[in-house]
Amino acid sequence: TYDRFRKIIPPENIFIVTNEQYEGLVKQQIPDADDKHILLEPQRRNTAPCIAWAAYRIQSIDPEANIVVTPSDHLILKEDAFAECIDKGLEFVEKFPALLTLGVKPNRPETGYGYIQIGDESNGDINTVKTFTEKPNQELAEVFVESGEFFWNSGIFIWNVQTIIKAFQRYLPEVSARFESGIGKFNTSEEKEFIQENFPACQNISIDFGLMEKASNVFVLCADFGWADVGTWGSLYDISSKDKNNVNQEGKSLIYESDNNIIAVPKDKLVVIEGLKNYIVADSDNVLLICRKDEEERIRQIVNDAKAKFGNEFI
Repeated sequence: TYDRFRKIIPPENIFIVTNEQYEGLVKQQIPDADDKHILLEPQRRNTAPCIAWAAYRIQSIDPEANIVVTPSDHLILKEDAFAECIDKGLEFVEKFPALLTLGVKPNRPETGYGYIQIGDESNGDINTVKTFTEKPNQELAEVFVESGEFFWNSGIFIWNVQTIIKAFQRYLPEVSARFESGIGKFNTSEEKEFIQENFPACQNISIDFGLMEKASNVFVLCADFGWADVGTWGSLYDISSKDKNNVNQEGKSLIYESDNNIIAVPKDKLVVIEGLKNYIVADSDNVLLICRKDEEERIRQIVNDAKAKFGNEFI
């Protein structure tokens, strides 16, 4: 992701927001990233607070900046087309006080992604947003794809720093109030202490639920740039090389009369599978997961159930 954006945005304008426990990993993987541009969250608080922090930091440097927000776990195959979309989006938010998201034309009824329904008003490839829908069930996902009105929500956003801060002030005032109290401390030696004290007190909420689903100035740029969110098992299956329609991540395997499975076990382990179709088999540390591939949205509930029954032992 960093290398992809270096072709579009100067490295000195790229900020990385991550949990403080990943500081060493980030520096290892991106050794030329400026330490001052690595914003370390002291506690997980979902996407809204970390985007707010980045916005206030950037505002302290350039109060008229236009911003692209992107997750780091995306596969993008058509990088030239992607760069064109980013340029088009930046041009749009420079002219209009809009909250812009990138929508991807779906090629299957994926239940692991959120969807955006486009509205009636359009400006070229950019449409108003009618509705956001979180990960749907299979039947609803099929309806979405057949309608032609729904696009995958890529989770990539573009906006002007003033537009997003005004949106926080209106829709998530308790979050913006925390960061407003730190104006004058961002990009200074006082910032770290301020964040340590205030960031954990922010509401734990996503940018989609807390802001994008409420705002009236939300638009979507619909595009096709070979996108996949590698954060889902289904997308991992799609992009991975296959042996007899099975994806084997690392471990050794013996597979009999089985297909369309994803197998993710440690490389020193042998897994033997017979008569299994469309399943996820994942072994990590002290947890073995066997789950239907077309029902991976249930994994979140499984995690919650495990936490409720066993605490954090298996999380």
